[in-house]
Amino acid sequence: MNKVLVSLLLTLGISGLAHAAGDAAAGEGKVAICGACHGADGNSMAPNFPKLAGQGEKYLLKQLQDIKAGTAAGADATVGRKVPEMTGLLDGLTDQDLEDISAFYAGQKMSVGAADPALVARGEALYRGGKLAEGMPACTGCHSPTGSGNDGAKFPQLGGQHAAYTAKQLTDFREGNRYNDGEGMIMRSIAAKLSNKDIEALSSYIQGLH
Repeated sequence: MNKVLVSLLLTLGISGLAHAAGDAAAGEGKVAICGACHGADGNSMAPNFPKLAGQGEKYLLKQLQDIKAGTAAGADATVGRKVPEMTGLLDGLTDQDLEDISAFYAGQKMSVGAADPALVARGEALYRGGKLAEGMPACTGCHSPTGSGNDGAKFPQLGGQHAAYTAKQLTDFREGNRYNDGEGMIMRSIAAKLSNKDIEALSSYIQGLH
């Protein structure tokens, strides 16, 4: 019995090492190539590139894994997440590298932008109330009232994200250009109920949310 117990503990120990959490300190030394678009601390200056700072570690890791699969040379059109700007950039990174990078950005603080005052009322109504008559739930259910997200469920932090980036993602979900997994399919059904003006107002509101 003792030998079986020792064997089990060793097996669990080895398994734990194989699935070690990301190392933020190690990740800091691996994000140099990311900084050109996303900023040194993950707060990108260009509105078309997402802020990564403060994003949930599990969510970031999943997106990096999906993007790596979707942008690898010869990747199947139905595999992963397609981000043309990321083509080839993650090819040489290991799973541990992606975990470390995710841990580093998760430990940073996302900067907060400002919402257009003329769009706040409509954006807030959509974010907090949804469009229930059309079957669209409020964003707060998955992304929290403050926009901090739910990393355990791999739902991203939205509060503070560039309006231009958020608008593009919502449009891509609506048009069926981004839905590589179950969560994506949920967002596709939600975004299908948003008009262009809805997306503009919601994205602006999210940019100033904190």
